Amino acid sequence: MSDPDHTDALEQQIDEWRSYLSRRQAIHAADVTELEDHLREQVAVLVEAGLGADEAFLVAVKRMGDLDSLSRDFALEHSERLWKQLVVPSDPAGSRARIQTDAVVAFCVAVAAALAIKVPALFGIHLDQNASFYARNLSLFVLPFLAGYFVWKRRLQSATVRWLAVAFVVAAVFANVYPFVPGGNTEALAALHLPIALWLVVGIAYAGDRWRQVGGRMDFVRFSGELFIYYVLIALGGGVLMAFMAMIFQAIGVDVEPLFESWLLPCGGVGAVVVASWLVEAKQSVIENMAPVLTRLFTPLFAVVLVAFLVTSLLTGRGVDIDRNVLIAFDLLLVVVLGLLLYSVSARDPHSPPGVFDVVQVVLVVSALLADAVALWAIAARITEFGFTPNRIAALGENVILLVNLTWSAVLYIRFVRGRGLFAAVERWQTDYLPVYALWAGVVVIVFPVVFAYI
Repeated sequence: MSDPDHTDALEQQIDEWRSYLSRRQAIHAADVTELEDHLREQVAVLVEAGLGADEAFLVAVKRMGDLDSLSRDFALEHSERLWKQLVVPSDPAGSRARIQTDAVVAFCVAVAAALAIKVPALFGIHLDQNASFYARNLSLFVLPFLAGYFVWKRRLQSATVRWLAVAFVVAAVFANVYPFVPGGNTEALAALHLPIALWLVVGIAYAGDRWRQVGGRMDFVRFSGELFIYYVLIALGGGVLMAFMAMIFQAIGVDVEPLFESWLLPCGGVGAVVVASWLVEAKQSVIENMAPVLTRLFTPLFAVVLVAFLVTSLLTGRGVDIDRNVLIAFDLLLVVVLGLLLYSVSARDPHSPPGVFDVVQVVLVVSALLADAVALWAIAARITEFGFTPNRIAALGENVILLVNLTWSAVLYIRFVRGRGLFAAVERWQTDYLPVYALWAGVVVIVFPVVFAYI
């Protein structure tokens, strides 16, 4: 007797295959029915031969591709996801062993990162006395370890490992070689932009040989979004833990705040990045259901906020306040919107036809584009009035980069919604544009301290 769960999964896969063929105008319903009968016969034969339902469907679709070009296209476009659906391992014991090994390695890497951030204290560089040093080097205390974890997990080639190592060494040099003025603008810019540049290096380690492919880069985008969700959840849990810890120790007259400041916060903060990354890898099938829901929830909310802002600005005739803090907050809003767009693209089925959510996405992109133009106008006004500074040039460059991305994203998305383009073009544009952010971050870290004399 067949397993009902496997039967339901097989029917769902056949429904998706049938829908894929039906969306192609060149094939009639009668032809789809005939092909489906042939597909079911192939699956039945393979199941009788001893294959599982999922495996039989995958092999049958591949065989159908030899007879029908649309089935071949379906097999090519869905092969990676179909393989991921084979969730029952042929070797359960071996699978459990691999999971346990990954957990042990990830824990050891997390501990190494946590200890690394305490190494400078051995040389008299303490966190409470050298905050600027730790701010510049914070990403170097965790991202090399995270990249090392993916090097081990992906079994990367030695040539790739050497390039990754060189990137981190160069980053460490430029983060510490310049005689920064303590608390100066260029030091703060270097501290903010170095993690952006190095995150691309982590992406190369994560994707491995697939980094040059759109799918590999998009997987890294999904990983980044899911990592953010898990890290926030871990941070919230850690905050609750420390609150209870402080309360119970205070009851016996012991002050644990120095322990928080010296050990728990810095060590836990960097170690949690590795732990969250391992959780994303281990629980990917669960979080992939959560992240798209959050995306669909916040996309229309942000779209409404931006539209309301633009309408209010137009009706009142008021531009963005050129106060620096306001502009920083405004730019952060645009970055969040861009991240929301990027993750929405990564979470969407590229083969589905345009829908209502895609229209909302267009509204979000166009409103963000107009809001970015308003911010650029305010930055230009500030530069005209007060002159050039490192912060203003960095903000100008970042807003121009956002403007280019949003402009072409709007064009491609509108083409897709109108049925004149493919969603794959939107996906490719977003992934191809990722190195631009890292390149600009590298310019800010390496060039700005020289041009602006470390101020």
